[in-house]
Amino acid sequence: MIKQMRGFIISIRKAKNEDVIVTVLSNDSVKSYWRFFGARHSILQLGNLIDFEVTNSKKNFMPNMRSLSHISFPWIFSNNHLFIWQNFIRLFEPHLRDTIELDSFYFNLLLNTAKKWSKQNPKRLAIEAYMQLLHHEGRLYDNGFCYICENILEEEIGLMRAFLPTHTNCIYGQEFNKKEIFKLFNTHSTIHLEDSLVEKLYDILLKGL
Repeated sequence: MIKQMRGFIISIRKAKNEDVIVTVLSNDSVKSYWRFFGARHSILQLGNLIDFEVTNSKKNFMPNMRSLSHISFPWIFSNNHLFIWQNFIRLFEPHLRDTIELDSFYFNLLLNTAKKWSKQNPKRLAIEAYMQLLHHEGRLYDNGFCYICENILEEEIGLMRAFLPTHTNCIYGQEFNKKEIFKLFNTHSTIHLEDSLVEKLYDILLKGL
């Protein structure tokens, strides 16, 4: 039986010879597929949105991927935009590794973000997408207390992975203005943030979802 699929490539691993194992985030799942001679196909790049067919095989322990086509975006030939996109999208595989079925939020988040990637600062878009993800998963920790010691936060705060707010002396980290960070939490927008602050937040984002 042949099944038509569409999704974002979030991981590519070498298999035997020139075959590869491709992990795809689709509208309702995260699944891995075997692609014969995949190392020869330029379409198989981290972050690409692809259409493909899935067939079951008695020889392999996972379904086969075939008849690939690439759905491109205007920024795909910009090395800077592509580099930031791939750094962002590679965070999804470890985050969703144990997930088989999921709702359409994750696919739609990537699709909507990709459509805007050339129109705005991509690092800002990555942070804003992450805010939406944290909100969707109920992980926005915005109650005004330090995640480490659970005492009230002051005007300057630190941020851990997943943007967990702390006292700066609890993690010996960089200082951030609490009002600016909590406005980001509430609005999911970086429009009020300086570029230098966006750079710092992006570095924290790269630590993992």
